[in-house]
Amino acid sequence: MARAIWSGAISFGLVNVPVKLYTATSPKTVRFNQLSGKTGARIRQKRVDPTTDEEVSYEDIVKGYEITPDRYVTITNEELEALDPKATKTIDIEEFVDLAEIDPIYYDHNYYLAPTAGGAKAYRLLLDAMRESGKIGIGKVVIRSKQQLCALRPVGEVLALTTMLWGDEVLSPDRLDEIGEIEEAQATDRELKMAEQLIDSLSAEFEPEKFHDEYREQVLEMIERKAAGEEIAVQPQAEEPAAAPDLMAALEASLAAVRPSDDDEPAPKPRRRAAAKSADGDGAPARSSRSRAKAKG
Repeated sequence: MARAIWSGAISFGLVNVPVKLYTATSPKTVRFNQLSGKTGARIRQKRVDPTTDEEVSYEDIVKGYEITPDRYVTITNEELEALDPKATKTIDIEEFVDLAEIDPIYYDHNYYLAPTAGGAKAYRLLLDAMRESGKIGIGKVVIRSKQQLCALRPVGEVLALTTMLWGDEVLSPDRLDEIGEIEEAQATDRELKMAEQLIDSLSAEFEPEKFHDEYREQVLEMIERKAAGEEIAVQPQAEEPAAAPDLMAALEASLAAVRPSDDDEPAPKPRRRAAAKSADGDGAPARSSRSRAKAKG
């Protein structure tokens, strides 16, 4: 059963919707432990007070903000919550905007919201109203002692909360040294047209299940092979990819690679009488190998 990491209420206008917050993503990664290169034993990390060389228990650790070298101001969780008790328990929606107005660079972490006891009706009302209006809510929320900008939006039959970066946390691309080279570079009309054709040829509906972490799979496979006693031959390091020396030739080759060949072209439609003779056992016209492959897919 999923475990809520936060509970409070969505607040917009004078309406409060009691909710609980759940994680919406589970990033997959291969985790390695730190071992001693000499003994193979796992390295232990301890919280040590450097003035006494004694280990400090988690219960005795407090938050400290360094104001000058080695001088700290300590803050307790109770003091932080007392600054604005309401802020720690509400998702305060300040305005509703169109989703297209938000650049994805501002998005951070994703969560699901579920109604608590007695809040299902108000939750459903907000969910349906936001879906009908096509708007998402922008507001503020405090999670783990940190106030964050957030976006509230319908996802299927639930509301999702996405924490966002503040405006001063997103760096301007103008700071890049290469920005001048980009502004000076100009593509020809023919190159632009071919690039657009290549994008059109590669366009598809987004299906996230089609994509998977091939590198993680290779790492896990290598671990299994080494665990079975296999010797792994280290391959030479790949060279850094370089820009194509002939941009037009690269575009033409790319288009040729994604365009269907003559063998992939659908066969001409047979006459009705011929189709009847080549029918499958159930009387349906025979399908091409390409169509059968699609049906199996």
